[in-house]
Amino acid sequence: MKHHDEIITDVKSTGVKEPSESKGSECATSSEEGQLRDEESFQEIFESSVKDLKEGEIIQGQVIQITPDYVIVDVGYKSEGRIPIAEFFDSKRQVTVKVGEKVYVFLEEWEDEDGEIVLSKGKADQLRVWEEISKVLEKDGVVEGKVSALIKGGLSVDIGVPAFLPGSQVDLHPVRNLESLIGKTFKFKVLKFNRRRGNIVLSRRTLLEQEREQLRKETVKTLKQGDILEGIIKNITDYGAFIDLGGIDGLLHITDISWGRVTSPSDIFKIGEQVKVKVLNFDRENERVSLGYKQIKADPWEKVDDKYPVGARVKGKIVNLTNYGAFIELEEGIEGLIHISEMSWVRKMKHPSQLVSVGDIVEAMVLNLDVPKKRISLSLKQLEANPWELLAEKYPPGTVVEGKVKNVTDFGIFIGFDEGIDGLVHISDISWTQKIKHPAEFYKKGKEVRAIVLSIDKENERFSLGIKQLEKDPWESITENYQKGQTITGTITNVISFGVFLELREGIEGLIHVSELGDTKLEDYKLGDTSVAVITNIDRRGRKVSLSVKQLKEGAERKELEDYMGSQEAPSSTLGETLQEKLEAKNAPAEEPGGNETHSLGEDATTLEETSSESKEE
Repeated sequence: MKHHDEIITDVKSTGVKEPSESKGSECATSSEEGQLRDEESFQEIFESSVKDLKEGEIIQGQVIQITPDYVIVDVGYKSEGRIPIAEFFDSKRQVTVKVGEKVYVFLEEWEDEDGEIVLSKGKADQLRVWEEISKVLEKDGVVEGKVSALIKGGLSVDIGVPAFLPGSQVDLHPVRNLESLIGKTFKFKVLKFNRRRGNIVLSRRTLLEQEREQLRKETVKTLKQGDILEGIIKNITDYGAFIDLGGIDGLLHITDISWGRVTSPSDIFKIGEQVKVKVLNFDRENERVSLGYKQIKADPWEKVDDKYPVGARVKGKIVNLTNYGAFIELEEGIEGLIHISEMSWVRKMKHPSQLVSVGDIVEAMVLNLDVPKKRISLSLKQLEANPWELLAEKYPPGTVVEGKVKNVTDFGIFIGFDEGIDGLVHISDISWTQKIKHPAEFYKKGKEVRAIVLSIDKENERFSLGIKQLEKDPWESITENYQKGQTITGTITNVISFGVFLELREGIEGLIHVSELGDTKLEDYKLGDTSVAVITNIDRRGRKVSLSVKQLKEGAERKELEDYMGSQEAPSSTLGETLQEKLEAKNAPAEEPGGNETHSLGEDATTLEETSSESKEE
């Protein structure tokens, strides 16, 4: 530190003139006295100059020493001031001053308890900033600051002192992510200033609006339809992106972003990105601009005939799946549809996702091209041989095949083959004779079965098999074993409201209709019992046998009568001859005892009547 005498010496150097020296001893004495008077005057000058500096003011000093903890500053007082070195740190904690540099400091106290002067670099900086901000506000100027933190309602900005930037004053449009601005430096207008409360409100939007208005005027003068311009993405929505063309925003609709499929504009662009666009339409009166991004490139459909002819093999990426098929992007703006029916020869799919997924790269064949409607039909299965053609060659109708049951349904069973094609045995083709309510009663998945090929429909992709056809149809030979009028004995298999079913042989049943039961009641028939009936009709085509118990009884009665009549002696004469014989016998003389027995006329008449009655019955 400088001592008081040194400070006086410094004051002397300010240009204060010293008095002239005298000759001899008198001169020496007077010189010493003059020196004392000069020292007293210098002290007075120094104290008076120091008294002009008041506590609470900003003064200028000089850095004379830097220690690990303090920066020593000389302000022309009898002692130097010590300022904590932290007040001279930058953001990287580096000291920002050097020895010999002049700095502005705030005079807090001339002397503290230790008799040292108290200075502050930080307070001096703050006071100087407040003064500068006050001048800026008076002149309607701008200040520069760095966004330091996200706070309630907006951002905190460091302009030398903390200032508040409301969220509504950050940009021309609402900013969704304010944190993205932290650490960035901008220029601001001062909206409000209250030094006593330490309150400063800034606006960036005001500056942007001023700049935008100037740019808008210049842009509107030259803007026209068809122009290709560069702009900056200002905002992104679900339906498009807003692009700043220079003071005026244009809308790039999602349909004009790409010739291809665009799910969301945010997948293509980012806010702040610079893009080149084409002016599709400009409404000068309302200052509305429609922009296009894809229009800068040629429409890829213009050359699609040459690039994708029918029958060509193409490769693309699956970009979308629907219930009816998969869309394949062959290139930007060119998509083709693989219908679900064109995905596999043999697999029956409910949804394309069973075979492919979005993002898969697949190869397909061009089936059809409709350029006006911008449609391309593709196929996966056409790249492979048609297994139905091979199947028809390998298994012609009548071929006996073997396979495992792949599936059992209520209408039949499916048998799998190595070609990946399943053959169907319909429930009606399982058995000639058995009544099958559900195939699951007889067949399970994985069971090996034999069948015969009935037909192969390549166009409709149907492979029909039969199991019962492996054996001869018993109904074809039914008339060889059963005839009309034949009496049979069968087991009662069913009793229903309109009759009784009898099993003649395995799988062949006959019906006794209720009208053919005769005197027997329906309730008298029990399942499992046997019954006798007569065949009244055989319908081989309709697979029906009609039976009757009533006619069986009538036939039995007739037979009994025939048997009875057959046991009597047949008459040898006519009725007239018989009567004549009776009359002659009456008139004849009576025979002697021991001869033939005679009858009266009444007895003969009775006998004749009985004979006539028997003849009628016959």
